[in-house]
Amino acid sequence: MHGLNLCREPLMQQRIVHALALIALTTIGSSSAWAQAAPAGAVEPTDPKATEQWAPVPAIVTPGKQDLQPPSDAVVLFDGRSLDQWESSKDHSPARWKLHDGVVTVNKAAGNIQTRQRFKNYQLHLEWQVPKGITGEGQARGNSGLFLASTGPGDEGYEIQILDSWQNPTYVNGQAASVYKQTAPLVNAMRPPGEWQTYDAIWTAPVFATDGTLKSPAYVTLFHNGVLVQNHTQLSGETFYIGKPKYKPHTEAAIKLQAHGDPSQPISFRNIWVRPLD
Repeated sequence: MHGLNLCREPLMQQRIVHALALIALTTIGSSSAWAQAAPAGAVEPTDPKATEQWAPVPAIVTPGKQDLQPPSDAVVLFDGRSLDQWESSKDHSPARWKLHDGVVTVNKAAGNIQTRQRFKNYQLHLEWQVPKGITGEGQARGNSGLFLASTGPGDEGYEIQILDSWQNPTYVNGQAASVYKQTAPLVNAMRPPGEWQTYDAIWTAPVFATDGTLKSPAYVTLFHNGVLVQNHTQLSGETFYIGKPKYKPHTEAAIKLQAHGDPSQPISFRNIWVRPLD
């Protein structure tokens, strides 16, 4: 594993931060009445393959090499020194993932972790690494997830997939940088295992009326290794392994990282920060 290695290209950093800020201004202002995607009375699928999409396969794009330091108004969630900003998703006890060498590695036995602080709309930067020599294939290779808003102790919420998608075919709405089981990434910007990946996200949370009905849906814009992969993508609801997406009312929520149960070696994270946009 590598230690914390922050940006050495200030001009590129400024351009990406400015671009994300402009996107935030447009996305946060979007709110209109919206109906849920699943029609009333629709039969829920019981086979996970019913919601897998295998084509078209996103084109492969080779990303540049760049990292981002947190700006002055960011909330630093992980700087390589402690997990004080994180807790266990299942019981809110201190996070028990493995802290070492300026990174944190998933402890699959300990389960998911989430931020102690709750958020609504925000800009997020996160870096993750699939270990070199990773084994397995498809969804059983370097699987994890970034939940932009956690709505429960398990895998409830809105997930951006984390996976080794370097020369590893799977259903495209389940590859890295997909809105899981909803929207495939525009392109595959994956770096090889052993190299650090970056996600830069703009999250616009859904808005609910006082009676729990949906007023406006969630949206996400996502850059993977500096490449745009989700462009103000509208979510149809929370993401599910089995069944169609649907919304349930919630307010501010934690950001959650998944300890997936696949048998491959665990992945690592570093340099995580967030800028609330409310």
